[in-house]
Order: sequence, then structure tokens, then C-alpha cells
Amino acid sequence: MLTKNSSYTTPRPCKHLIDYKLKHGLKGYNLIQDLLKCDAYGRAVILKPKSEVPRCSFCSGYNGRLFMCLICSSVTCCISPESNHALLHSESCEGHEISVDLGRAELYCCVCCDQVYDTEFDKAVVSKQMFGVPRNRNGVVGSSKLRLSKRKRLDFGGDLNQESAKRSGLRSKQRSKSPFPLGLRGLNNLGNTCFMNSVLQALLHAPPLRNYFLNDRHSHESCRRSSTDRLCLPCDLDVIFSAVFSGERTPYSPAKFLYSWWQHSEDLASYEQQDAHEFFISMLDRIHEKLGKSCLANQDGDCQCIAHRVFSGLLRSDVTCTSCGFTSSTYDPCIDISLNLNTATSFPTDVSNRSSKPNEALATSSLSGCLDLFTRPEKLGPDQKLYCENCQEKQDALKQMSLEKLPLVLCLHIKRFEHSSVRKMSRKIDRHLQFPFSLDMRPYLSSSVVKKRFGNRMFSFEGEEADVPTEFEVFAVVTHSGMLESGHYVTYLRLENLWYKCDDAWITEVDEDVVRTSQCYLVFYVQKVFHHKGSDDLTCLPPSTLADPFVPIASCC
Repeated sequence: MLTKNSSYTTPRPCKHLIDYKLKHGLKGYNLIQDLLKCDAYGRAVILKPKSEVPRCSFCSGYNGRLFMCLICSSVTCCISPESNHALLHSESCEGHEISVDLGRAELYCCVCCDQVYDTEFDKAVVSKQMFGVPRNRNGVVGSSKLRLSKRKRLDFGGDLNQESAKRSGLRSKQRSKSPFPLGLRGLNNLGNTCFMNSVLQALLHAPPLRNYFLNDRHSHESCRRSSTDRLCLPCDLDVIFSAVFSGERTPYSPAKFLYSWWQHSEDLASYEQQDAHEFFISMLDRIHEKLGKSCLANQDGDCQCIAHRVFSGLLRSDVTCTSCGFTSSTYDPCIDISLNLNTATSFPTDVSNRSSKPNEALATSSLSGCLDLFTRPEKLGPDQKLYCENCQEKQDALKQMSLEKLPLVLCLHIKRFEHSSVRKMSRKIDRHLQFPFSLDMRPYLSSSVVKKRFGNRMFSFEGEEADVPTEFEVFAVVTHSGMLESGHYVTYLRLENLWYKCDDAWITEVDEDVVRTSQCYLVFYVQKVFHHKGSDDLTCLPPSTLADPFVPIASCC
């Protein structure tokens, strides 16, 4: 295991939130505490009094995401970037930039069009949600010693009354006796194999992949009886699924899987630290090589092996002639999307400084900004001119990427490692990335991108389907801490609305703010329908129902 570095702090909020708190303090947070309720799943939501269904003050609608202004309590909606009444409200009322998402109880900046994180707001939500802690005259929470951990007893000092204190102790005692969800099991480090363990933990809890293996769609016993090939990576993965979901809690050693992967990827066979993203790609490629031949392609010619059915999407690349407007489109399958952090910084001139600049760790990017950058048109260089079929000669061109088809499980790879062939050096980018737990990918679909390119004058789009699922929920985050040459991978899993840190053999429950402030490297989202199914408590189900069949969704597999 390599050297760890855990010296990370809570990221600075956006300037609009800083200005709001300087002017209004915590008054808005107090209002939120009074309106906070819990839904049937225990999630925090905001309910306005004397209103069964909150409606937008601009259009009286209730579709899309609804936000409540922390200044005037006006409710506004945001259905799409083109229909954003929350932004319109902030532009028409100076100083009304900060709102709260009614459905998620999360702070939202209407100008930045992104979620913003604030520790004091989280304390206000958690304290009210769990115990109804009274506020003191200086802020929201009665004690500055509030700990957000749901596994450890909360110490609120003397601000809790006797009944609340008794309830706190009882809940803490019950939680201490509660086991982790079924399927949470540590993986032993076999010698710099944290890169493998971190990716395996994410794949083991990807609902469609989990359902496939727990339903014996690829049984290692039957496969080895019918095949003479002793090396089968899907078989070894099936063994891990069986071991992890057996109910056993002692850490498991995936030694046979590691050996099998080495045999299939000889160029990466060593006890040196490997890149988690490269391992993820290599692993899915090996599964495809084994199962792709036996799986018949569908009518569109798409591979039906489990790796592609779960992770494969379709990228569209449009190259447009700047002279006549002719556009050439190509389509390529993808199993992940690599995103730039848009650091706008060059490599350091000091060769000895191979890490990022000290102040870069304080900088912040957002996932929506990275996706916007990914789908933004870029001008091709003079050596990449397009041969225009209309002009019959090479012309300057613009290239724009978009997603033609979304996968069931969306893997977003954050490019934290930069390599310069000119300076012959590399560095790691420590910039913090804000990412939402709920993600709507509709703005990045080809239909949406092309409509935006033409000013939304197109009322229909070839191949567009209104019922295509575009809403995703995060379920796993693979992080990298430390330097470029020496670092450590850890995975955070979201199970039953709680977060768990998987650090090789050690499993611990953590708070949301720990996940939000981590240096995410791979972020795994699953379509919302599978997230709700995967959030069920498997310990309450009989063995026959643990393996829900893999249910394909139209136009997605």
C-alpha cells in the first residue's frame, strides 16, 4: 500500500453564497429548519406550509426541479437550461441568488446553476431531521460540537432536553448493533492492489451487474463444466460476487481474480501500483472478449455481453464546415466518458515540482461545467481541416461531442493526471470537483445539443425519444489521494441512502460531506429506476429474490 494523504478541507463555497452569508447570516437556514420534513425513504425534503403542491411563481407549474429563495421564499422551477425560472428570479431580484432544492434539501446557486455545499447548512438539516435540535441565538445548531456521523453518538451538550437525549442514546445503541448492508465486505490488499479493490467495490454494487451475477446468468460452475478454458475472468468475478454476498464479514482476498487478470493483461501484470481507470477499461475488455462471441448482437448490431449492456453508450461527433455549414457525423461506442477539469493552467517550469500548484487544491470545478466543456464546440487546428463534401476542398471546421445513447451505468472519468510530451513530465491535478448525487443527462444528449446549436428552432429530432431515461443517481465514487508517484485509491459506496468508505479490508460508515470533499477520480451513476431497486434492503429478502433478473430498458440495451 502506498503513502496516503488525507489533508483535504471543505471546499470554499461560491462567491454568491459567501455574499449571502455576510449579509443575512443564518436567517435563511433557520427558515429551512422549520420547513424540513422526511419522506417515506427518510430523505430530507422541504415542504412549504399551506401548500400541498408547491408551484412556480412564474409559470404556476410543478414540473422539473423546484427551488425556494432563501430571501423571499418564492418558489421557482428549472425544467431545462432554456426554461430556468430560478435563474430569471435571481436576475430580476438583486441578491436573491441562493435557493434551496425542495426535493433534495440542498443549497443551490441560481447564478452558477449548480449545487453549492455549506457545512452550517448541512448541520441545520441533519440536526432538525434527526432530533429537532433547538437553535441558539448565534446560529442554527445548539452546540458547535455536532458530529454528522450516523454511526457514532451525537453530542449536543445541554441543548437537548431529557427526552431527546434518551432518544439519542437509544438510537445510537440500536445503530451500533445494526450490521452493514448485505454485500459490504472488505477486500484484502495483495500488494499495491488498492486500484483493483476500489474498482471491484464499485462494480460489485452496480445494480444491473449485481443482478446479472446473483441471478446466475454466468455461473462459474456450469461454465467450467462446459469449457476447457481454465482462465475465465467472468467466472472469477462470479466467485467474488458469491463470496461478497454470502453474508460473511471477514475481508476477502481476490487472489485468483488478480492472477486471472494478469494472464489476460500481461502488460499490466506486476505488483506495482496501476491506474484504476486503466484497470476498469481492461477488465471490461476482458469480459467482452470472453462473452462477446457467445452473445448475439441486437438488431442495431450492438454487442449484448453484460459489459456492454451495462456500461456501453454511444458518442456522436459532429464536424461542421465553417464555410458552408456542412456537417459530418460519426458514432462511436463508449464505456466511459473522460472529462477535463478545465484548469487553464500550464505545466510548472520547475521540474522538481511534479504535483499541482499549492493553491490549486483550493480551486473548485463542477461536474456540470466539465460536461458543458465536453459538449462545447471546439475549433480544429490547421492540421485537422475537414474535407468538405459540399465545398470539395479542405476547410476550417468545428467539432462538437454529444451523447447519442446513454448507458444503464454511467462511468465518468475525471482527468487528474496530466502528461506533457514537450516537457517530458507529468503531474496530478488536486482541484476539487463538486458533483451532484442526482444527475440529469438530458442537456448532453445529441438531440438537446443539436437543438441548442440551431437556437432551439428544431421542434423534432431524428431518433429523439421523449421517454428515454436521463435521470441518474450516484452509487459509487472512486477517489485518489496522495501524489502522482505515490497514492492510494478508496471507494465510497452509497447503499440504503448511507455512505460507506471501502479502504481495502476496512469498511466504515462516513458522512456525505466526506464524500463531497474527496478527490473523485471515477464517479459511477446508475439510471434512477435501477438505483431505487438497488437501494432495497437485501438482508430482508429471501435468497430466491436476491438475484432480481436483469431487466433491459428500451433503447438502452
